[in-house]
Amino acid sequence: MKLWHGSQKIIKAPQLGLGKVHNDYGQGFYCTESLDLAKEWACSRDVDGFANRYELDMTGLNILDLLSPQYSVMHWIALLIEHRSFRKDTAVAVGACEYLHDHLLPDTEAYDVIRGWRADDSYFSYARAFVNNTITVEQLGRSMRLGNLGEQIMLKSERAFKNIRFAGFERAPLALYGPLARERDEAAREQYRQLLAENPFEGIRIVDIIREGMTADDLRLQ
Repeated sequence: MKLWHGSQKIIKAPQLGLGKVHNDYGQGFYCTESLDLAKEWACSRDVDGFANRYELDMTGLNILDLLSPQYSVMHWIALLIEHRSFRKDTAVAVGACEYLHDHLLPDTEAYDVIRGWRADDSYFSYARAFVNNTITVEQLGRSMRLGNLGEQIMLKSERAFKNIRFAGFERAPLALYGPLARERDEAAREQYRQLLAENPFEGIRIVDIIREGMTADDLRLQ
């Protein structure tokens, strides 16, 4: 698999145990198959950056693919909420996070690689809104599918890190890719405003899920 990693520096030897703990799927090395998306990441701090290119040998690696049919947006958000740090200002949010952890969180222990959507700060607002009972399951899933988030691939095990090889880099100029990141952010915020204007009395929300004891195999959550 050919992968890209956006950064402010050239990374020839990715190392296990580095990176932010409070990232989407926990600590690991986050990549994408999209060169353009990697270049956006590289310019996230308003400076020029680099898109590092890698080749990942998938032989023998266990992959948790959150975009496959056996998983739903509920598995994705449970994993996201488990690892991302944010204030839980209401009793509903606290209870929602506990329920997602206990009933919908995928077990990632046996996997070397995780594949799924990415959630920048703009789109993480959807996750916060969901656990605060503000948007529905359907709205959350629709936002993720239509939001042009892009996919990310995270290496999390020693075996995965042994299988990745640096294969060069491309420069990521801020003047070109900075505006693209801002456009994505603005589109996310506009879509969020549109969601809030929809009928507030329709759909399944987190309090309904908890009240009825819904689990991952419930067709209403697919």
